[in-house]
Amino acid sequence: MKHGFVKVAAATPDIRVADVNFNTEKICEAIDEASDNRAKILVFPELCVTGYTCGDLFTQDVLLKQAKEALFRIARHTRDLDILVFAGVPLEVEGKLYNVAAAMNEGRVIGLTTKTFLPNYAEFYEMRQFTPGPDEARYISFGGERIPFGPQILFECDEMENLIVAAEICEDVWSPVPPSIRASLEGAAVIVNCSASDETIGKDIYRRELIAGQSARLIAGYVYANAGDGESTTDVVFGGHNIIAENGTILRQARRYHNEIIYSEIDIQRIISERRRNTTFKISGERSLIRAPFHITKEKTVLTRHFPKMPFVPANERLRAKRCEEILTIQAMGLKKRLAHTKAKTAVVGISGGLDSTLALLVAGRAFDMLGRDKKDIIAVTMPCFGTTDRTYQNACEMAKKVGATLMEVPIGEAVNIHFRDIGHDPLLHDVTYENSQARERTQVLMDIANRTWGMVIGTGDMSELALGWATYNGDHMSMYGVNASVPKTLVRHLVKYAADETEDAELKRVLYDVLDTPVSPELLPPKDGEIAQRTEDLVGPYELHDFFLYYMLRFGYEPSKIFRLAEKEFEDDYDNVTILKWLDTFCRRFFSQQFKRSCLPDGPKVGTVALSPRGDWRMPSDACAEIWLEDLSHISLTDRI
Repeated sequence: MKHGFVKVAAATPDIRVADVNFNTEKICEAIDEASDNRAKILVFPELCVTGYTCGDLFTQDVLLKQAKEALFRIARHTRDLDILVFAGVPLEVEGKLYNVAAAMNEGRVIGLTTKTFLPNYAEFYEMRQFTPGPDEARYISFGGERIPFGPQILFECDEMENLIVAAEICEDVWSPVPPSIRASLEGAAVIVNCSASDETIGKDIYRRELIAGQSARLIAGYVYANAGDGESTTDVVFGGHNIIAENGTILRQARRYHNEIIYSEIDIQRIISERRRNTTFKISGERSLIRAPFHITKEKTVLTRHFPKMPFVPANERLRAKRCEEILTIQAMGLKKRLAHTKAKTAVVGISGGLDSTLALLVAGRAFDMLGRDKKDIIAVTMPCFGTTDRTYQNACEMAKKVGATLMEVPIGEAVNIHFRDIGHDPLLHDVTYENSQARERTQVLMDIANRTWGMVIGTGDMSELALGWATYNGDHMSMYGVNASVPKTLVRHLVKYAADETEDAELKRVLYDVLDTPVSPELLPPKDGEIAQRTEDLVGPYELHDFFLYYMLRFGYEPSKIFRLAEKEFEDDYDNVTILKWLDTFCRRFFSQQFKRSCLPDGPKVGTVALSPRGDWRMPSDACAEIWLEDLSHISLTDRI
């Protein structure tokens, strides 16, 4: 449960209809298996103690008495186990029969959640035997104890802050206003569902979307356990379609028609973080619902769920292509509006033959197409200087021609040398002054060309560079509209690749692919044997790591030690943990120290859920301290594995 993770499980045991003893044995076996796998919350299907398909046998005293006795047996089985268990059982209370999800922990039944909405249509006829649960929960005497009975009971973990669990039963989640809504608004972060949903054509798709959607609406974890093989097939078949979801994402689902247990880890910290930042999700502040404590031992959860190595880039190729098209459209639409509003006659783009300027040029071309304007009014400026290589120079020139832009070459070496003389800098000293003088000269050239042509300078810097502060203040840091401002480096690469794949111009395709193969570099130091001497990722670290750090820090507010834990797991085949820690330390230090550059960024379009605009998603004081983030990193033991 370290870092907010709690392992959960959904189990479909083998059962026999109305064979309570057999079913109880199988339920207890599944509890043991889940406990051995360190699950802390385990959910069984609806009415699994007896079987959902008992029909009018539910009116028989012998079945109901055995079911109640079995419930106490199952509860006792949890006495020495570190787990909270929910199982479906028919239960008579005060002369009425209820469909109940019983919660068990430390050898006791600690709560009885009733089903609110009883389906009585098509193949379902539950109102023939059962009574809908009461409107509000209350305490009843059960097994010699006073325990809560009714809907929307909140089960609170004493050992883990914010681990609050609520149950609903099958049809409840299919209703217009599921009981889980109120439970979530009073703090439930995990919803469990004991279900018996039969299989019909296409129902599995709807069921999956329903559970994912409910977890998204509630910003919650959702554990759904479904009846399976063993139920009566007189009229219907059950597939054991178990699902574990978190805030709209399916973490794990069972194979249908295979009774099995599925596991995953729900991130309670992530859920609470999402709720905290979402101002339309309002915890009611009321405590009108009954709360029942439960206990589990706090320990480090072994992670089995996947955290994308490239969270900004969809792994699915078809989805990735769709995402790239949408992002390029957003970028181009943003630029189109700005060009039209300012009545700019030209768009001035500094091109280097690198990824960022290539993307900016492609976006400018799209914007001009949207405006119905001649792309010759895109002025692509190449400004060779001390670090320019023939490869990047040729690619920049060829690309400008293929896009249809007007190519303009302005060598800046002489101007920079004059500047060195004016400020008394030794040109043989290749320090930050040597590098930044070139970057600022390039920006001055672009700005003045834009003035001369009644145009505007299109910024090329990407979000990863802004996060690290890898930009020259008032150099490439500045523009009149930054089209790449919210596009991380890992995504820039895929956008350029998408453009290369989509173009029918063989020569442009060749150039774009060569740009993709070129090392990322600002080219501010002289080449070595004609090759790029300055590789950005050697200096500040791999962008795939930095984008991973950036996403989980800004999107979910994770502490560095948690980000390290996830990175260590996902990049274990790529980097050792010493390397990951080194670059995470670099990221934290640079992210805080370089905020002053982000505080005065030019306008630019937001394309994803993470952005650094000081006017929108990220408002941070430029003199904020990084000490507590670095202190959190200092507690990491490199021998402490996932």
